[in-house]
Amino acid sequence: MIKVLYHILVICALLTAASCNSEKKVHESTSTTSKKKKQKGVVVTKYNKILKHGDANAKLEAAIMYFEKEDYVKSITLLESVISIFRGTKEEAKVRYYYAFSNYYIGDFIVAAYQFKTYVRNFPGGEHAELCAYTQALCYFQSSPTYSLEQKDTYIAIDAFQHFLNKYPNSQYTEACNEKLDILRNKLVKKSYENSKLYYHMGLYKSAIIAIENHIKDFSDSKYIEEMSYLILKSHYLLAINSIESKKNERFKASIDSYLKFVNLFPNSIYIKDAEEIYTKSIKEYKST
Repeated sequence: MIKVLYHILVICALLTAASCNSEKKVHESTSTTSKKKKQKGVVVTKYNKILKHGDANAKLEAAIMYFEKEDYVKSITLLESVISIFRGTKEEAKVRYYYAFSNYYIGDFIVAAYQFKTYVRNFPGGEHAELCAYTQALCYFQSSPTYSLEQKDTYIAIDAFQHFLNKYPNSQYTEACNEKLDILRNKLVKKSYENSKLYYHMGLYKSAIIAIENHIKDFSDSKYIEEMSYLILKSHYLLAINSIESKKNERFKASIDSYLKFVNLFPNSIYIKDAEEIYTKSIKEYKST
């Protein structure tokens, strides 16, 4: 009986201790959460206080602080409230600089590009003029779409990088610019190549010939030149055999001329066998018309 009572007392003691520990943990957890909420509340309250009641210098200082903490939205809001105040002052360059980069880092490349452009125009000798000019071009680069879409922004980006390189020929960003230019030009090459092949596969051989000739003219160093030259030959031939009788003679002649040009440029081409077959057929058709 005494042993039973002893065990009951031990169990009760253990349960009481566990309960106390549990309450302590809950209290500690609640206390920690409460502290975090309080700290966050203080930060929010401080930000709102500066935004609503701070003077221009306090807002600029806070904006830079938030920028360095990578809280770009707060930085933008504060900077927008003082841009007009600092316009024409010695602090304007600083405001423009942080405002441009804040927008860049949140992915608003249109606004950022405009702000970088404004900085370079207003402060051509400014501390950050070169960096801003380079990042302006980067904004257009970021806006350049995949090759299958309209490439207006790609051309704008290319112009921006080329303008930068002309203005800063010895820039530390030269190599990066050239890398970006290669990427942008490859988009244009790919789009031109795909459009040319699309005309060909649709059976629009006259359009295919024009598109391919433009590709070769615009992108003479394209990796597709050999294939494009072969497709011109094939397009001339297919256009000829599908033409009315009055057009066939001149179009088979164009096919023959296209072959001679092709074989002169690519005598060891992987397409040479097919090209020779087209040439033989074109000669035969040309003589019979």
